Amino acid sequence: MQTKRSVWIKGCGESKAKVSASASASASASFSQNTIFFHTSSANTSLPSFLPTTLLGRRMEGDESNTSATNQTKQRFKRICVFCGSRPGYKSAFSDAALQLGKLLVERKIDLVYGGGSVGLMGLISQTVFNGGCHVLGVIPRALLPHEISGESIGEVKTVADMHQRKSEMEKNADAFIALPGGYGTMEELLEMITWSQLGIHEKPVGLLNVDGYYNSLLTLFDKGVEEGFIEDSARNIMISATTAAELIKKMEEYAPVHDRVAPRQTWEVDQLL
Repeated sequence: MQTKRSVWIKGCGESKAKVSASASASASASFSQNTIFFHTSSANTSLPSFLPTTLLGRRMEGDESNTSATNQTKQRFKRICVFCGSRPGYKSAFSDAALQLGKLLVERKIDLVYGGGSVGLMGLISQTVFNGGCHVLGVIPRALLPHEISGESIGEVKTVADMHQRKSEMEKNADAFIALPGGYGTMEELLEMITWSQLGIHEKPVGLLNVDGYYNSLLTLFDKGVEEGFIEDSARNIMISATTAAELIKKMEEYAPVHDRVAPRQTWEVDQLL
């Protein structure tokens, strides 16, 4: 069984090296930013002599004292795109969910990409993330400016020509997607991201925050599509759903595509398409 040791050093650049730790155990060390990841087949193998003497510390994998540092290196998302309604909905649970998701993004230092509006759930989550010190990018078609922005805009606002360009810019600037409750526009944006994943245009996680059962009927419809032979079993797994923001982001961080793409990404003229 291979053991991994991590050693934090100053001024370590991007490079790789092969070393021999002993006559019986070979090892490799990969350098990334300020961390050396040292892999060896023996738990008793000493660290190679080429490492600098200015080591700040060393850790065997699984050491609980360095859990926080390990978690930081595992964070997958820097920017998440959130689709949501320009209305708050009738239930307070919808607004509460938008606020909770916004606070979670701030806690994890994840920037927000969204539809650019300052009203409804869009306004709640964008204001929460912006007030928390994270970057907010809103993308909005010019025609919707008088309808979805009331008062001052929030964060950076990018005005585009139409709905397709809006989705393209949101996709380009995000590492993952989450849909909160919303109307036709929210559902259309969600479904397009699912479709693009199925087609092979992107491989980013697509999440659905199913607040108070709002999307139960939509999930049932997807299952019906599988049952009737219109959606592949593996493609049904493109969309990740959960009832809380924390659970949803955890699932999205663990996501790996398992469905067959209709066409490889390189066959799509992505720059022109997006």
